[in-house]
Amino acid sequence: MSSTVLLNLLRCGRSTITRQTFLTVRSSPETLTASGQVGEALCGVVAVRQASGGVHRYDSGSVRPVTWDSFGIWDDRIEEPILLPSSIKYGKPIPKVSLSRVGSASVLGLRKQNEDRLRVSRINDNLLYFAVFDGHGGPHAADYCYTFMEKFIRDALEEEDDLEKVLKKAFLNADKALFQHLSYFNNPSFLTAGTTATVALLRDGIELVVGSAGDSRAMLCRKGKASMLTKDHTPDRKDERRRIQSFGGFVTWNSLGQANVNGRLAMTRSIGDFHLKTSGVIPDPDTRRINIQHANDSFLALTTDGINFLLSDQEICDAITQCHDPTEAADVITQQALQYGSEDNATIVIVPFGAWGKQQSSTAVYSMSRNFASSGRWA
Repeated sequence: MSSTVLLNLLRCGRSTITRQTFLTVRSSPETLTASGQVGEALCGVVAVRQASGGVHRYDSGSVRPVTWDSFGIWDDRIEEPILLPSSIKYGKPIPKVSLSRVGSASVLGLRKQNEDRLRVSRINDNLLYFAVFDGHGGPHAADYCYTFMEKFIRDALEEEDDLEKVLKKAFLNADKALFQHLSYFNNPSFLTAGTTATVALLRDGIELVVGSAGDSRAMLCRKGKASMLTKDHTPDRKDERRRIQSFGGFVTWNSLGQANVNGRLAMTRSIGDFHLKTSGVIPDPDTRRINIQHANDSFLALTTDGINFLLSDQEICDAITQCHDPTEAADVITQQALQYGSEDNATIVIVPFGAWGKQQSSTAVYSMSRNFASSGRWA
């Protein structure tokens, strides 16, 4: 799709158009012969969604069947418009990601309280925000990040356009502000609270930037395969363990073979955990930038370790692919984690992309010979 065609679409005075109409124009040779005729052709087109998944075009009495192009199908009952400004900017059609289509679920497990938090919101017209926070030592840190991380991102956006720098600044500022907040209560136990933070920002429907501290994860399903966008920050990693030891901290292993910082914390980065800051536990996130390929990418999934401890990345990818919509998929994944013996809180956010429903995986046969032990952080 040339920039000339997209500009002529914009001249019709519409900020978004349906994918069916877009594909009708793309697929009609007569509308592409002269750039000056494209706008007139679009404004005279009526596209009707057919049950078979195709589109019929009606203009001047002609009828031409049009099948789905490279988007996937967004499920047979899901209609999503094209983001025209973003499509013009990047020179290719980009579907809108609606927050109403995002699926999420969070279950208690066998814990006394759910310390996980999730957040889905719109920062501005072209920037979406998704996050999971897995609290420990009480819900205080996760609650704070749930409430204020978005504010710190907005503040950073006033000074930075680079989303990776925005996330790094937001994480550090959230950690500093949390210390001040918890100090007001004059309760030393509050300062032992902490949380993981895995945050994804989607700009213009295509630029995805993920920041993560701790062992919650972000995973992209591309062509039916799980592609990890984050790495767990645990004492098992040599680079993380070396930092802990250089700060004077130490690493021990519990009876389940789980490594812990100072015998207490099963991660080496987090927001909060102020009693372990002098032992090398830091809030600095690792960040990753990637452009979404809507023709190949089915969804983004953010998960806490109540899921990751028992389901592999590919198992999560396969199970979601078999589901009708992201809401159903979120429920399936959390319930599957419980059935496999997770005692921890289990939380997931699923963001559908253009290839949702396009990849049909074979029915997965999950192994029941997995670890049924708790995924708790505290030894």
